[in-house]
Amino acid sequence: MILRLRVSFPDRPGALGQVARVLGTLGADILQVTVLERETGRAVDDFIVSWPGTPSAETVRDRLSVIPGMRVEGVWPTRETPGAAPDYDLLRHVAAEPSRAYATFVDAVPGLVEAEWAVALSSGDGHLIHRSWQAPQELDESGGLVGVKIGDLTPLRPAVLASGPYRLMSLPVPGVSLHVVLARTEGPPFHRAEVDRANRVLEIVSTIAS
Repeated sequence: MILRLRVSFPDRPGALGQVARVLGTLGADILQVTVLERETGRAVDDFIVSWPGTPSAETVRDRLSVIPGMRVEGVWPTRETPGAAPDYDLLRHVAAEPSRAYATFVDAVPGLVEAEWAVALSSGDGHLIHRSWQAPQELDESGGLVGVKIGDLTPLRPAVLASGPYRLMSLPVPGVSLHVVLARTEGPPFHRAEVDRANRVLEIVSTIAS
């Protein structure tokens, strides 16, 4: 089973190697490591691993608890292909058809940051403009996202929100009365590194679309 593990551990020499050794003794094959954060004496990394069987998140946390100072922030199945460049693929499709720039972004951006779905909402009244095919049908036309309304969305900067079962990311589109909202139910809240990545791509998309 291919899993993404988000772990926080003391940022000291040899700590990353210790995590890798423990994963190896558990039979997990590390496919990719992404550094999300290095500050305040701790590191936050994402590991994509091939784990034998279908372990529960609790099992993975228990196995990694042998490492002093280790915190497992999330364990969830991943669709990401290690070594792929979905950012470039998304921008290539946007450049090929600029008139559909924002729809293309909404369709493809979940794959950039391990979101399950995305929607584009009007910043004025919260009207649903476009949804990715994975978005649940219960989203209402006034922008209701299981309790999140347009007034909850920050108008000028990206933000991380939570509502019911969802972890949400809110991205205002530069120069356009539009908000893109991404959601996932598995894994931890979006990390600021994920928000920054999605927002940088959106800024390029808005430049192409203008």
